[in-house]
This record gives sequence, structure tokens and C-alpha cells, in this order.
Amino acid sequence: MSREDTLNRDPISDEPGAHPIGTGIGAGGGAITGAALGLAGGPVGVAVGTVIGAVVGGLAGKGAAEAVNPTAEDAYWRDAYVGEPYYTDGLGYDDYAPAYRTGYEGFAARSGDFDSYDAELGATWDSRRGSSRLSWDEARPASRAAWERARRQYDVDNTNRDL
Repeated sequence: MSREDTLNRDPISDEPGAHPIGTGIGAGGGAITGAALGLAGGPVGVAVGTVIGAVVGGLAGKGAAEAVNPTAEDAYWRDAYVGEPYYTDGLGYDDYAPAYRTGYEGFAARSGDFDSYDAELGATWDSRRGSSRLSWDEARPASRAAWERARRQYDVDNTNRDL
């Protein structure tokens, strides 16, 4: 994967750091809410409410998900991983990158500390690891480090993260 492929570009503005999952979740929730509010206006009200709700919800979801900037996190870890105490000689950034993503995306989507979600994150590791050669036991310290960095960088008390 090239560096350009990891920028998560916004499909409209082409700005790096877009988070399509957060935008999609927000748009879906906003569309449902907008449609419900538009019921009083009949079919036209539902249609208008759905569109407006989707746009507003999508922007809100994008903002919430981008509270952790995946582009900035990837750049940080790409430069820092070899200096980490858990780093193993012979492994490359592509081995650690999915663990870092698991950590900072996990932080962005949940409330609480890493230990509260360790088992859940470990259970999904095989589907998230791609070509990484790390087992969850080996990836855990990198995920924890990324979670803790995101907590320090973006949200000290890690509130309002439940999606």
C-alpha cells in the first residue's frame, strides 16, 4: 500500500483525514432522524427530512470519527515504531500498522480504557491484521500504545465515544 493510499481522502474536498465509517454512521442516523421529523410534512417532508438529516448526520459523524486523525496517527507511528520497546527486529511497519489502527480506531469508537476492550479487540484481530505477522499477543502492546497516544492527543478523559 502506498503512502497516498493511507491518507483517507474526503471524496468531496479531497482533504486527507476523512473517515468514511464515521461519516456513514452519522449519515445513516441523521437520515432516520430527519425522516422521522419530516413525517408531519407528509411524503415531501419525509424526503426533505431524510436528505437534510443525512447531510447533517454525515458531517457530525465525520467530525466525531475524525477526532482521531488517521493520517496523522499513521505518519506518527510510521516514524516512531522502531523506537518502541515492543519492536522486534526484522518486522516492518506493515506488521505493526494494523495494530496501531486497531488502537486509535478503538479509542475513537469506545469509552473507557484499553483494558476494558482488550478481549474484544483481540477477538477481531484476525479479521483486521491483513498481512501482519503479529499474533494478538504480539500486537497488543502496539495497539495499547496507539490507544494511549490517541487518548493523550485527542481526548484526555475519553468521553462521548460510544457509537
